[in-house]
Amino acid sequence: AVQLAESGGGSVQAGGSLTLSCTAAGYTYSVYCMGWFRQAPGKEREEVASIDSDNSTTYADSVKGRFTISRDNAKNILYLQMDSLKPEDTGMYYCAADLVCDEFESGFWGQGTQVTVSL
Repeated sequence: AVQLAESGGGSVQAGGSLTLSCTAAGYTYSVYCMGWFRQAPGKEREEVASIDSDNSTTYADSVKGRFTISRDNAKNILYLQMDSLKPEDTGMYYCAADLVCDEFESGFWGQGTQVTVSL
């Protein structure tokens, strides 16, 4: 199994930046596809970005050009650099891992870290 723990959330003003981290523990971390998801109160959870074992990345249209997902396999850390933050980015951000990028729902999840962007 893979254990995940998010950190780095907080409150920032619109236009600001924030970097989230997800530390992972478990066997074969480097072979997993890793992703960031977010969920605002009363809204559906959405995928923000993902990065596979070959460092190929995908981004939601809403964050393209503003967010950057990366991974440090040596340290078992997943990052999400968020720039030009908007109030719409507010939500609970979760780190997820799965052997297949399209199957996060059945994968491993962290507890989440809150991001709040004010006007």
